[in-house]
Amino acid sequence: MRYKVNDLETPEAASLRRSLEEVLEGLKFKLIELVVSRHKGSVQVRAVIYNGSSIGTDDCSKVHRAIMPRLELAYPGQDLYLEVSSPGINRLIKDGSEFAFYTGKKVRCYRNDITEWSAGILKSADEKGIVLKTQDETLILEYDNIAKAKLDFAKEV
Repeated sequence: MRYKVNDLETPEAASLRRSLEEVLEGLKFKLIELVVSRHKGSVQVRAVIYNGSSIGTDDCSKVHRAIMPRLELAYPGQDLYLEVSSPGINRLIKDGSEFAFYTGKKVRCYRNDITEWSAGILKSADEKGIVLKTQDETLILEYDNIAKAKLDFAKEV
């Protein structure tokens, strides 16, 4: 797993992300993932949001209504499709920069160094790795040693 912060985004996508993050910040949400794609003449936008607790359909609807005007300004006259969702209880963490959103939550990491899963409470995350508190110990895991990771709300640590 690598630590990256949107290093593959185009300047246009980065500008859109910043614009949407401003709106979401006022609503007390964080933008975890933003995917914009063009398909058969339409623009499809998928936004994954998070606020530190459970997100329901009312939250997704509120965010949808709040960010749709910004998308309409960014893509004038185009057919827009917007999907807003929560990370889900078993979200696959796609890159190291995502860990910072889940501090204090349960995560599971499949490790390259010992080829098994380590689960615990995420204590901190930075550009180099994470600190995971298990039942027995505190683990410091570098991103190079994490093959994949996911949220683990359904499991007890």
